[in-house]
Amino acid sequence: MTTQTTSTISQQIDSLCARNPIIPVIVVEQAEQILPLARALQAGGITILEITLRSDAALDAIALAKNELEGITVGAGTVVNEKQMDQVLAAGAEFIVTPGLSVDLLKCAKSRNVPFLPGVATVSEIIMGLDAGFDRFKFFPAEAAGGLPFIKSLHGPFSQVRFCPTGGIGLHNYLDYLKQPNIMAVGGSWVVPNDAVKQGDWERITEITRSSLAPLQK
Repeated sequence: MTTQTTSTISQQIDSLCARNPIIPVIVVEQAEQILPLARALQAGGITILEITLRSDAALDAIALAKNELEGITVGAGTVVNEKQMDQVLAAGAEFIVTPGLSVDLLKCAKSRNVPFLPGVATVSEIIMGLDAGFDRFKFFPAEAAGGLPFIKSLHGPFSQVRFCPTGGIGLHNYLDYLKQPNIMAVGGSWVVPNDAVKQGDWERITEITRSSLAPLQK
């Protein structure tokens, strides 16, 4: 596997994050929910979905979103092993996010040449990822693992690395995170509240999305 391949993967991740610096972390209990949910996000300005493997409906939701939605990039989150990686790719996932990393996951992602955002929470994990050729990471669980002070401290020794913090990110702090030079995006579920999804309150999701993106467009 060449350096160019992992460089291209980083460029693809950068392009996704530049499009949408807020990546919604989505859980659906029924696959059909993904269609009105995605359209509500799209109406508010978000066109990237991270559909997590936290429910039995996730794979069907990924396939449905990929096949039925236009102008949406569909990704899979909470992928933890090679079998799941192959399942989400078969369902149509266009990028993959993991909560942590392992040697096997890194090798698997490189062999499939898929836009990949491995999760890290320690300096040792960052070094492991760099050794494998990756320099774009999900930082998880962000707040519990040190939050902004930790992210800031990483910029000096790892100036080439960029992060997408997830975990404890919400309206109260997402802008503070996005101000940091080594943060390319944030992931969070505040734009897709569980109660709004269960109630089918798609207008509320559109409004939360629109108001969350507004400060970033000034």
